[in-house]
Amino acid sequence: MEIFKFGGASVKDAKGVKNFVATLKKLDQKEVLIVISAMGKMTNAFEVIVKSYVEKEGNLDALLASAKSFHFSIIDELVFDDPKDIVQQVERIFSEISDFFENNQQGDYDYVYDQVVSRAEFLSTRICSAYLKETGMENNWLDVRECIKTDSDYRRAKVDWELTSKAVAQHVDTSSVTITQGFIGKNKEGETTTLGREGSDYTAGIFAYCLDAKEVSIFKDVPGVLNADPREFEQTTLIEEISYKEAIEMAFYGASVIHPKTLQPLQRKGIPLRVRSFLAPENKGTYVGSELEIVPEIPCFILKKNQILISVSDKEFHFVMEQDISEIFKYLHDFKVKVNMIQNSAISFSLCIEDNFNNFKQLLAKLQPNYKVKYNENVSLYTIRHFNEEVMEALEVDKEVLLKQRSRETVQMIVKVK
Repeated sequence: MEIFKFGGASVKDAKGVKNFVATLKKLDQKEVLIVISAMGKMTNAFEVIVKSYVEKEGNLDALLASAKSFHFSIIDELVFDDPKDIVQQVERIFSEISDFFENNQQGDYDYVYDQVVSRAEFLSTRICSAYLKETGMENNWLDVRECIKTDSDYRRAKVDWELTSKAVAQHVDTSSVTITQGFIGKNKEGETTTLGREGSDYTAGIFAYCLDAKEVSIFKDVPGVLNADPREFEQTTLIEEISYKEAIEMAFYGASVIHPKTLQPLQRKGIPLRVRSFLAPENKGTYVGSELEIVPEIPCFILKKNQILISVSDKEFHFVMEQDISEIFKYLHDFKVKVNMIQNSAISFSLCIEDNFNNFKQLLAKLQPNYKVKYNENVSLYTIRHFNEEVMEALEVDKEVLLKQRSRETVQMIVKVK
């Protein structure tokens, strides 16, 4: 069996859904499980809906109506012979959201987020599954929550691999085409959880591991893994082959093409990964496997924006000891702050962090009573793998370098653009 994963950009509108169907028919894979993300920017739209509900601001009804209108416009453009079933399914999902808002008693933002934002994936897969059938391609629609079992750490749930493996074996028909959602799971209490932003790739990796898949293909709006983000760098090169280790390194540093957790289950079973373009699915793209050299061997650039550089030191200029570092990391964990770079000296401890859960002010409130804290917001972190001096010099032009780290293979720089 093979695993395909299609991102939101591939099904962002009716044209995209039609191209998705054409791609599947061109590849002619009969035994495949397909993970599909929310359509277009709908994850962002549903995040705005959650914020409006929790913070009691904005017009919640108008936001829901806009999201509903977006999905129905795609259904209209796809032109079903009898749209009654898919219309009822979409209406039911939006009714479930409204019912949740009316009856919910929990004020925890992360819990609400998982119950609501996850619905965008159900909408996407319902429409794609229905249109596949409309064009003569039979498929099974699968609620991923029947398979992916997690703990209750909302918005970053951890997979229970034993329970998940048993559930996948029970619910997945390996002899047919199955359509399911990414980034979603369910805890022991039956509540919906999510695996973290961009976790749909990880879902593909989970299914591949549990099903001993032949290969995983992730379809993107780029030709494959490039040596830099084409939205940020003018000249980019397709990487044809890359090892799991190198891909994990790049994903860890923030390369957005592959989710950091996706590769670990694949590597454990030696399942190859191919990153391909949904616009040219016949092209090979990038092949990720064991014991491969990076081809071609060129510098690779990873940029993470909207970072915070924070420097922590003792108020009496004492050494920053292991006990201090342990306490700081406990706070980082408690407030779900992601650390992308660390550097320490005798009297200070510096971190480059990203505040995905908007908890930075709470972190500061914990640190400032005991430590002297300085920070720079809205800085950028550049990571260069396989660097050379020429590219380093070119990259530093018109930038103020606040912090730099260098090893044999990797340079990281925190900069402010002048």
